[in-house]
Amino acid sequence: MWKEKAIRLGLLGSASVSVIAVALIFLFLFREGGEFLVSPGIGKLFDTRWIPVSFVNERYGLYPLLTGSLLVTFLATAIAVPFGVFGAIYIAEIAKPREREFLKPFIEILAGIPSVVIGFFGLIILAPIVKSVFGLYSGLNALSGAILLALMAIPTIIAISEDAIKSCPKSYRQASLAMGASRLQTLWRVVLPSSLSGIVAAVALGMGRVIGETMVVLMVTGNAAQITLSPLESVRTMTATIAAEMGEVAFGSDHYRALFIVGIVLLVFTFGLNVFSRSIYRRFGNKS
Repeated sequence: MWKEKAIRLGLLGSASVSVIAVALIFLFLFREGGEFLVSPGIGKLFDTRWIPVSFVNERYGLYPLLTGSLLVTFLATAIAVPFGVFGAIYIAEIAKPREREFLKPFIEILAGIPSVVIGFFGLIILAPIVKSVFGLYSGLNALSGAILLALMAIPTIIAISEDAIKSCPKSYRQASLAMGASRLQTLWRVVLPSSLSGIVAAVALGMGRVIGETMVVLMVTGNAAQITLSPLESVRTMTATIAAEMGEVAFGSDHYRALFIVGIVLLVFTFGLNVFSRSIYRRFGNKS
């Protein structure tokens, strides 16, 4: 009996590691950044400019960083989801075995390419193309960053969506075909609705990859802290701000604590996305 209890406690402890780690991260961030909410005050965060280094008036507005992060995230998601889901459909349902064996290794290689290498590719190849196509002064903008982030998210979406599509019971397909439906009708009206919960989870994980990425957005988005909704203008994301400024900030300064506030906002945003995707997963998962 005591062995079973020991094993149960050991498994419970292993399962609780992630919960404890997340709680400790939250505590650390609030410990380092919480004083900023008191002095200089939470009102500083609602400014429209991010100028943390100034001899006249430091400004720590989060709006430029939030809009930059959201713009790049939504653009990347809009690009990655169609390619990822349609690619998964093709590999899981349409591709021949030889085609599948040819495509899957390249998708896995794409998922394993370091983000800094993709950033170099965007800086040298993609940015000049975007600049010439749209007639811009610079190709370092939100669109360039979104294309590269979509490229990084597509393998994740394809891999998980493919598994979800393959998990659809064969009896569903057979019943649909027996009723006179074509293969395409079976795919769109039976297989995909049955796999919807897994596809939603794949999209959520892909967005999580996009939101948390640092090097790509640091290298190709232009790093201009401005409020804009134009994909052809330079932006600055929350992750790029932390990466660019944390190494040179004075320890314990207002700027230092403001960066931790940015980290808290980023973590809360990511946590909210995970909760939302989990609720969607449960809703559609129960129906499927």
